[in-house]
Amino acid sequence: MSVAGRQLAVPTAAAMEAFGGALARAVAPGTLIFLSGDLAAGKTTLVRGYLRALGHAGVVKSPTFTLVESYALADRSVHHFDLYRLADPDELTYLGLDDYLGPDADCLIEWPECGVGGLPEPDLRIAIAFEGDTGRIVTVDAVGGRGQSVLGRLASEDSNSERS
Repeated sequence: MSVAGRQLAVPTAAAMEAFGGALARAVAPGTLIFLSGDLAAGKTTLVRGYLRALGHAGVVKSPTFTLVESYALADRSVHHFDLYRLADPDELTYLGLDDYLGPDADCLIEWPECGVGGLPEPDLRIAIAFEGDTGRIVTVDAVGGRGQSVLGRLASEDSNSERS
């Protein structure tokens, strides 16, 4: 079940990183997030902000060629997938996707449409679309109760930041 979620304007790369940070603060460990959007839409930039908010200070690179980059953090692991080069969803079995999914591991998957049939339902679907020369529109949709909880916490964080 997909629940219509939130749509927000993200005018800069710094704003995309900030949104990634807000998202990281809103999710519970074990969350599965699908990231869709054209090349250079800002998917990896969002993941960079997500990881920074969870304490990662090192480089965050796109896993375009490695398919997955993993990060061991204080209270969870984060696995960043890029399925753009996947030729067949069956390759997810060889990649060992099931080994990455777990209660203490967040998985952020770019290009999930390349893995249709081999991926479980996500908790969140995030679509990033270009708007104008530099801006983006980010649409966040919840899938199930865990995703709805994340949307609630994101809304709460927005309310708290507006009061500050």
